[in-house]
Amino acid sequence: MEFKSLLIKDTSREERIEIVAKSLAVCGGLCDFCGACDNIGGGSIEEIYRPYIDGEKELAEINMEYSRGTVKG
Repeated sequence: MEFKSLLIKDTSREERIEIVAKSLAVCGGLCDFCGACDNIGGGSIEEIYRPYIDGEKELAEINMEYSRGTVKG
């Protein structure tokens, strides 16, 4: 299996949308942006990861902010 960079500089917007959607599919089969994270106080997935999709913040940065509780969608 070949590893492809997830960095903004190495991906298109369409690829980032796919990366986020596939990554979220492992949350127990609830995703297709189901809103369960928002239901448990995590915020809207679309809004949490929008900065990555839009090329403004890397995934790692968003995930660190989320785990610290400093980001909400």
